Amino acid sequence: MSTRFSGKVVLVTGSSNGIGRATAILFAKEGAKVTITGRNAQRLEETKQEILKAGIPEDHVLAIVTDLATEEGQDKLINETIKKFGKLDILVNNAGAAFNDAEAKTGVDQNVSIYDKIMQINLRSVVTLTQKAKKYLVEAKGEIVNVSSIAAGPQAYPALPYYAMSKSALDQYTRSAAIDLIQYGVRVNSVSPGAVATGFRQAMGMPAETYEKYTQFLQSHKECIPYGSIGQPIDIAHIIAFLGDRKLSSYIIGQTIVADGGSTLVMGMQAHNMMDILKS
Repeated sequence: MSTRFSGKVVLVTGSSNGIGRATAILFAKEGAKVTITGRNAQRLEETKQEILKAGIPEDHVLAIVTDLATEEGQDKLINETIKKFGKLDILVNNAGAAFNDAEAKTGVDQNVSIYDKIMQINLRSVVTLTQKAKKYLVEAKGEIVNVSSIAAGPQAYPALPYYAMSKSALDQYTRSAAIDLIQYGVRVNSVSPGAVATGFRQAMGMPAETYEKYTQFLQSHKECIPYGSIGQPIDIAHIIAFLGDRKLSSYIIGQTIVADGGSTLVMGMQAHNMMDILKS
């Protein structure tokens, strides 16, 4: 196992599954002490067991079941991390969510209560947790990596507009926080994943069979994913680790790395072979 993060303490939010789980496991394998957190105790325990199976000492892992959307939950995360490990070097703001309208409304008709719920977890919690972690990150000359989404891009996202809005705002927060905190030696960057097999859609209520059809469609249409395959959580975890590694990414400040298999680079008209169109 690598030791490039030996001596570092990493807090990964939303680490009970998906990208957060892969990220926590990767950091632990590469020498870091990690705080993992989520609301689901069973899934969080699964993350912990995956870390331990990799041969990581149990005292290198702190699992905290809490609601990140609450101030109390955030205080618990920071305080218990500092109490156990004595410092904080890297904060990964990965936790995020989207919610369906109870009446299946989309676009501008979605209930504004959905907006409030999404903004609470996807944006407000990042802002307040960053504020609570700032003191320790300044002491450590540490790093913050936010997990955004390609939904934040210039293209419209009418199915889940509030989710897209929250990620667009997160990108601006990343830029602004980066310039504010670099004066103290703290770097802030982010990653914007495209389609990744994280369980995100299932958490929104999409049945497994429907999700399989959905992913097969995306993978078989190059106007959706030119790469031809959806990403895996570890693909994004490696980018997060890169941004958390000052030796490798020290001159990257306030940037968002897009990891989407090329999805945001194509237009519908470009996704088809021109010669085939001319022959038809």
